[in-house]
Amino acid sequence: MSRIKYYIFVFLACFCSLIFAQQVSVEDTDKLALTLQEYVDQAKLYSDRGDYYKAKNNLDEALEIAKKIDDKSNQGKIYTKIAKVQFLVGEKNLATVSLNNAIQIQREIDDYGNRAISYNIKGVFLSNNENYDKALEYFNSANTLFEQENLEEYISDVTLNEAKALIALKRFDEAKVKLEKTIIIAKKYDQKRRLSSALIQSGKVSSELNNSKLALSQAEEGLSIAQSHNIIENINEAYLTLSDIHENKGDHSNALNYVRKHIQLSDSILNVKRENLASGITGQNIYNYKDAENAQLKEQMDEVTAESTFTRITTILSIALITILSLLTLSLYKNNNIRLRTNNMLHKKNDELIVAKEKAELASKTKANFLSTVTHELRTPLYAVTGLTNMLLDEKPKEHQIPHLKSLKFSGDYLLTFINDILQINKIEANKVELDPEQFNLKNKIENVISALSNSAKDNQTDLHFDYEDGLPETYIGDQLKISQILINLLGNAIKFTKDGDIWVRARKIDKKDKMYTLRFEIEDNGIGITKEKQDHMFESFSQGSVQINRKYGGTGLGLSIVKGLIQILKGKIYLKSELGKGTTFFFEIPLEHSEIVEEPKVEKIKKSNKMEDLDLSNVKILIVEDNKINQMITKKILNKMDLYCDVVDNGEAAVEQVKETTYDVVLMDIHMPGISGLEATKIIRTFDKELTIFALTAVTLEDKMHEFGEAGFDDIISKPFKQEDFESKLYAALSGEKIVSSYFN
Repeated sequence: MSRIKYYIFVFLACFCSLIFAQQVSVEDTDKLALTLQEYVDQAKLYSDRGDYYKAKNNLDEALEIAKKIDDKSNQGKIYTKIAKVQFLVGEKNLATVSLNNAIQIQREIDDYGNRAISYNIKGVFLSNNENYDKALEYFNSANTLFEQENLEEYISDVTLNEAKALIALKRFDEAKVKLEKTIIIAKKYDQKRRLSSALIQSGKVSSELNNSKLALSQAEEGLSIAQSHNIIENINEAYLTLSDIHENKGDHSNALNYVRKHIQLSDSILNVKRENLASGITGQNIYNYKDAENAQLKEQMDEVTAESTFTRITTILSIALITILSLLTLSLYKNNNIRLRTNNMLHKKNDELIVAKEKAELASKTKANFLSTVTHELRTPLYAVTGLTNMLLDEKPKEHQIPHLKSLKFSGDYLLTFINDILQINKIEANKVELDPEQFNLKNKIENVISALSNSAKDNQTDLHFDYEDGLPETYIGDQLKISQILINLLGNAIKFTKDGDIWVRARKIDKKDKMYTLRFEIEDNGIGITKEKQDHMFESFSQGSVQINRKYGGTGLGLSIVKGLIQILKGKIYLKSELGKGTTFFFEIPLEHSEIVEEPKVEKIKKSNKMEDLDLSNVKILIVEDNKINQMITKKILNKMDLYCDVVDNGEAAVEQVKETTYDVVLMDIHMPGISGLEATKIIRTFDKELTIFALTAVTLEDKMHEFGEAGFDDIISKPFKQEDFESKLYAALSGEKIVSSYFN
């Protein structure tokens, strides 16, 4: 009995000790967390004073505590702060390592806000190394994450950094847009430092765009804000900017005055840094660089001084000469005065025209960027809609569910068509559509279009008739895809508005010079027709015959606008003849070069019998690189349904590491991802693996990016949302060892 009591006593003692130990542990953790924050706060004070090494020591202590208490969030933030300090003292390689550690931790714990901060700083590092294009990718990722987390107040810092990179690349119009956004956000959140800097940078941009009056106003306003809030580095930047603006104006006196102020302030800043940086440490290169910079500025100042002296002498001589000439030309005073007024009016008018032109160009670019962004953002969720719908239809749904799923599929397909139309209009208006001439048989092409639309005509009880002029050659060199698209749009329109009627398609020669033929195509119907008032507006975007017609017959009203744009690109013209209730005829004329010999186009042949089950898929491995969780799930499910094994990663950096560690047969690479893009990740992979099959799985506008995909090293493109049969045929070609003949790159 006494032994039992002993064991009970020992057990209770151990139990109490454990509880006490846990309490101590919790208390210690709280104390350590407070100490950690004290170190971070102290580091900020030292950093603000320019005492970077003391700041670094405090941050190192804070990091050790964060690791001890396993505080991942603070570890990521502290690594970011350490990277900034290391960068400031010239330890750029160490700074990059620290920042990469921060990003890795923030990615692991889904700390999107702080990861965005790290991406922004990474962009600054890259800009400092003059790697501006890659810097812009990181700034873009930072913007995306800040917007995702509704952290608008942080975006102004990113857009300001983007603008500086764009200025370095001499992309001044784009920089101007970024700076305007920075100013709006900075004013909203009372961010004086960023507002001051953005105004100073705007002064640079306006000067480069030859608007010196606006440039001076912006730079002086930025300087005023910086002086009011004692923002030394912005004051210094403003002095140099104002010197450059005055120099561009030819005002050497003011240019000299501001450059002197800049040098004096630079010397003061440098002296403070020298006091804070101990002799012989790695930060030495900071003030060595500044010495060289200041020496160069002083040399420039001497040149400006000499030029200013010369200018004064020239001015004195000019005044003397003008005085003499004035005495001789006094009688012409009145005429000169009138001419001067006229010139002033013309200059004023010219300035107004330039401003109007700049505004129009900005509006056009803004619209193009808006449409591109919106349509891309729509295509991404549309991938989920169409993918899930197709999967549900394949999974033997209940009878009453099938009509609903088919309606959803129809809506998804309609929306995709609408989005593609908007993208094409956008490309046409932005002059981004290029011709792709090749040999083809025109008669066969028209017959194929008619055949493709014959079922739609039958549904409307409408007969199609084709008349190809006797003796007209059949083979030409031209952009057959654009001609097909024109014919499909016009014939599709005719079918839509013709019930129980007839449609005639005709091809005629109207002119010939050597091998160049001018051909006229006619698409005539006896459908509902178009009123006289509406005929003049039929080729405008979103134009329909009437609201009632739009509701009854459907459509986006973009088809004819696309047709007109494509015909203009082909150096042709289009017109119409119509009478309400009697029908419509569209005529278009285009030049085509006759070709005697037609070679059959080389088409990749994938047999209908080729199915995935014909292959041994047991050892096939596919890597999906996609940051959208829903799209990950859909793509993985499609592959699993095809009995394929796949891994999933959500960013470009992880994809590169995964390919290094594991042997894959195919990589499906998304393009837009946080961190490095799919294009950049593919370029890196190609440095050590030339043979791996990599498909771009993307919702971007393909025509705009074609050369980039080819240069990056992609084998082919699978556009989202995709047709499953196309997806399967491309995968089959890759897995069966067939040579991939891409319709995009070849």
